[in-house]
Amino acid sequence: MTEAIDNRYMALAVRLARHGLYSTPPNPRVGCVLVRDGQIVGEGWHKKTGGPHAEIMALVEAGERARGADVYLTLEPCSHHGRTPPCSQALVEAGVARVVVAQRDPNPQVDGRGIGDLEKAGIVVETGLMAEVAEAINPGFNKRMRSGLPFVRSKLATSLDGRTAMASGESQWITGEAARRDVQRWRAQSCAVLSGSGTVIADDPSLNQRLEGEERQPLRVIVDSGLRVPIDAKCLNLDGPRLLVTTADKIPLAGAYQDRGIEVLGLAARPDGKVDLRQLMLELAKRQINEVMVEAGPLLNGALLAARLVDELLVYQASHVMGNEGRGMFAIPGLVKMNQRIQLERKDLRMVGADLRLLFAVSNRDDRG
Repeated sequence: MTEAIDNRYMALAVRLARHGLYSTPPNPRVGCVLVRDGQIVGEGWHKKTGGPHAEIMALVEAGERARGADVYLTLEPCSHHGRTPPCSQALVEAGVARVVVAQRDPNPQVDGRGIGDLEKAGIVVETGLMAEVAEAINPGFNKRMRSGLPFVRSKLATSLDGRTAMASGESQWITGEAARRDVQRWRAQSCAVLSGSGTVIADDPSLNQRLEGEERQPLRVIVDSGLRVPIDAKCLNLDGPRLLVTTADKIPLAGAYQDRGIEVLGLAARPDGKVDLRQLMLELAKRQINEVMVEAGPLLNGALLAARLVDELLVYQASHVMGNEGRGMFAIPGLVKMNQRIQLERKDLRMVGADLRLLFAVSNRDDRG
């Protein structure tokens, strides 16, 4: 195969992987294409946890035509028995001739083993084609496997002058309907939506995903160090998993929430009495949470950013001014010099309805000095 042909089929595998954007967590999104004699004989993508992997779907479609085929995979085939048998063995048994893998699997149970299984069986394996594109499909899975932390994306709706609410706390609605619909897509692809007690008390948000045709609800996580959230708050009473996070010493006072079937998690407190946010992220990763979407006020957003726990900022900017008494985006005390700034890299910029949507990567290197 020529490089151009390989690129074309791998691009198709990437598009197939993206079909699982909302449904595969906590598993990675994976696409697979089988090609024999210049013809596509099988396509597959991982639809949901517990279901057949992309390779199996493609092999089933190909049948006997899989023998001698070239395989294009966005992620290294699994080599261990989990909820399903190893895909590396299925490819060997199918008699494929060549496997092109975009990204090695960062899962320590796999990392290189799937490729090794194929090579031991005499199958030609090539890696790295469109690796960066493939990596971008699974930011949360990759980060969780490599660091034990989830990928954290903070969503903010702001005015032109950077205000997220009026001084009174009123914030509905800063952005237009198109932007609010767009937010549903980001919620739906997240494993968890995280907010703080202040936002829940002020706005009583639902924090669930309402994307048409998608049933999986992300875990709704509320950080509430003082157990102030009303028991009848919307986010605690809608369908879907819920987790109220407080400090360990408050657990004996959480009976009313637990009686409602709400899980309450007690974690260590910081010196200021607030929940230790790094410990929270470690706990979420243990629960196989890949991507966390933060929808909170300046206190929690500022604390997460200052703790170097935010990977991306998703900012919807409306074309109006709310004045200097409005609430800002981040409460981060102690930033007084230019070299203390938190660096951002703009990844995307586009209009969503009448609002501007900006996506920034956050530099989490602590190189201030």
